[in-house]
Amino acid sequence: MSRRKIIIDTDPGQDDAVAILLALASPELEVLGLTCVAGNVALELTAKNARVVCELAGRPDVAVFAGAEAPLSRPLKTAEHVHGRTGLDGIALPEPAMALRDRHAVDFLIETLRAEPPGAVTLCTLGPLTNIALALTRAPDIAPRIAEIVMMGGAYFEVGNITPAAEFNIHVDPEAAATVFRAGVPKVVMPLDVTHKVLTTRPRVEAFRALGTPVGHAVASWTDFFERFDMAKYGSAGAPLHDPCVIAYLLAPGLFSGRHVNVEIEVDSPLTLGMSVADWWRVTDRAPNAMFMGDVDAEGVFALLTERLARL
Repeated sequence: MSRRKIIIDTDPGQDDAVAILLALASPELEVLGLTCVAGNVALELTAKNARVVCELAGRPDVAVFAGAEAPLSRPLKTAEHVHGRTGLDGIALPEPAMALRDRHAVDFLIETLRAEPPGAVTLCTLGPLTNIALALTRAPDIAPRIAEIVMMGGAYFEVGNITPAAEFNIHVDPEAAATVFRAGVPKVVMPLDVTHKVLTTRPRVEAFRALGTPVGHAVASWTDFFERFDMAKYGSAGAPLHDPCVIAYLLAPGLFSGRHVNVEIEVDSPLTLGMSVADWWRVTDRAPNAMFMGDVDAEGVFALLTERLARL
């Protein structure tokens, strides 16, 4: 079986952690490394949390690299109000024994994309796009070598979750997002319009717990923790499980539907900073630059997720 080579750029975060577990549980995917970025919590914690998740999955061999500790040109905004002080609140897990690799995440991205055949590596981005923008800026030659970027970020109808106009990952580093969207790399975007349909309802959470494994217990505990914030905020039956949608798309793209449209990122307006302006109805003549997803088979995503997590 030919395995799809991926690099996961991440800021764990409970939903990032579930996405990483899904990738590590899936033999179709070869995870070349995890590149960590500041986002949900500070870089020191995201780099630690990525290693905690790898060890939970029984994969201390996975290479984990620390990257950008702040956005390109703005102060870092974090989301402890959602993810807790550690970013993985909800269950106490051991300190990681595995070490960070000694290369910077951006150097790893550039060197790996130059070493692999063109079109061999997919970038899966689960947090702010700072590492990816830095790599593309420092080494423009890597852009045509990337198979595609599959990202969680942005919104259209749902608009914003950190401001009235902006989704968190894009808002934290809008300049980085603008750089990535203009890079000419094929992109698939999982916006809030999709992820807000992938809700951690009580039966779905209990299905994780019923696996009876350390992974199943951890995932159930994480979702128990972070869904409280979103249920209170949105009045929904559960919390959006954002980042696993990226990995689920790689495994079962038929679960998702969307449109190839133009997406631009607002970087100037203080009112709409970080807004992802998606031309869903194609009312401009701007060339499409992303497959912007709009719908999802949520039951299918959770069935896939539960089946794969049972393997760990």
